[in-house]
Amino acid sequence: MARERGGRADPARTLALLWRTGDGPTRGPKQGLTVDRVVRAAIELADADGLDALSMRAVAERLGVGTMSLYTYVPGKAELLHVMFDTVLGESALPDATGIGWRAALEQRARADRELAHRHPWVVRLWGPGLLLMGPRLTARGEAGLRTVADLGLSDAEMAHVVGLVDAYVRGVAQVTVDVGRDALAGGAGYDDWWAESTPYLEQLIRPTRFPTLTRVWEAGVYDQAPDAGFELGLRLVLDGIENLIRSRRPAAAPPAPQE
Repeated sequence: MARERGGRADPARTLALLWRTGDGPTRGPKQGLTVDRVVRAAIELADADGLDALSMRAVAERLGVGTMSLYTYVPGKAELLHVMFDTVLGESALPDATGIGWRAALEQRARADRELAHRHPWVVRLWGPGLLLMGPRLTARGEAGLRTVADLGLSDAEMAHVVGLVDAYVRGVAQVTVDVGRDALAGGAGYDDWWAESTPYLEQLIRPTRFPTLTRVWEAGVYDQAPDAGFELGLRLVLDGIENLIRSRRPAAAPPAPQE
């Protein structure tokens, strides 16, 4: 059906759905459904089977209703994706820098986003292209992030870039973590199984005489760790860089008064 093509969302209809500014269902048979029930079913389906399995028909089957009845509540799959993303953002509290400082607040934000990606791996595919429409939770998140780094001597552009840098770091790590669970290269094998099968052959090819540094790190077990094992180190380095920027914006201390 034309509605199931999964193309670009209609901005006006999507924003009305995100902010619940419409009048609600006005046509079609009553199924005891709500927008929230439809969205929750879609989230559960994506959590279980991924976005590739998501369709209006699959959501309808999960709810035990006819596919056409869903269009009474949601215009189509493209609009549904925006609402799904905005909905799961509401699972995490927005960090407040008051009393803990900007750095601790950004740490909390980063860790909460990482946990969100672990709970809902599909968000990584929606997160970041800059095309997500601003629903109430995404808007509140944007406000909270900027407020965290306000009044630190940064320009408005620097504030936005600083928050965006932390978000981009988390997204990058989450993308790697999600990708190793997909079978594009491993043919369905899990991360551990794939490397357990490959390692004996690699050990015959990667000789310490030719690759001494790589061999040392390999034999230290670094590559036996989970793909996101270095998350905290990377986050600390990102925040250290931000802290250096903030320090550079502080006015220099006045020289001491000359002794008389």
